[in-house]
Amino acid sequence: MGIPSFQTLTLPTFIFFFVSSYLLAYFRIFHNWDPKHRAEASSCFISLTHGTPAVFMAIHALTTHTTKSSSPPTFSSPNTFLHDTVLEFSISYFSIDLLHYLIFFPNDTLFILHHLATLYVFFTCRFIVHHGSFALLVLLILAEITSFCQNVWTLAGYRKADLPVAGKVFDLMSLPFFAFYTIVRGIIGPLFVYKMGVFYINQMAGDSIPVWAWVSWMIVIVTAILISIVWVFDHWIDWFKRRKAMNKLA
Repeated sequence: MGIPSFQTLTLPTFIFFFVSSYLLAYFRIFHNWDPKHRAEASSCFISLTHGTPAVFMAIHALTTHTTKSSSPPTFSSPNTFLHDTVLEFSISYFSIDLLHYLIFFPNDTLFILHHLATLYVFFTCRFIVHHGSFALLVLLILAEITSFCQNVWTLAGYRKADLPVAGKVFDLMSLPFFAFYTIVRGIIGPLFVYKMGVFYINQMAGDSIPVWAWVSWMIVIVTAILISIVWVFDHWIDWFKRRKAMNKLA
């Protein structure tokens, strides 16, 4: 097992960026919201500053070949500098959002465990294993490509009771957001994770990624996929119930 190596200033720079973004949201943008929704909205804001940028950063990193090898990357390829930069960007975000949950919502066990597990995977890939980032960045794209829709939908949901326009945005976005989320997290994501599992189980990673690493990564990733599927399934049920109730009132 390698020793964690901190050789650049990107990680502290990204941490400073997300801390500043959170404070800006909490003390300026959402300062007049009620305390509970003020903290939740601030979390959504830094999620917005992470999600879509992370998608573009990951796409750029995956399509920029900075290694000497002419062969296409695999699930066990060594991390490149750009890969590591994206991982540090996401490590910084999840660290600050984890701190948010520990301070404001310490009983939200599911989100806290999710963030800890995600940090474990990114941290070990970046600082210990130094291989396998190709697969993780693809998964990061699949996870964050729905981020903008989800955060706007969530923010609208916080204010739908007192702002009619927020209610309209929430209702208008629900169907396309759920459909988009289902396709990405319920179909594309599981197919990609299946390919990862086949690759690792067949020992195609060789000695590049230790067994303890890929086994623990797969456990975290599969669990996250299952939770996402359950989450969107529950929201589909709620959406159909609300539609049925609205049709009865019409």
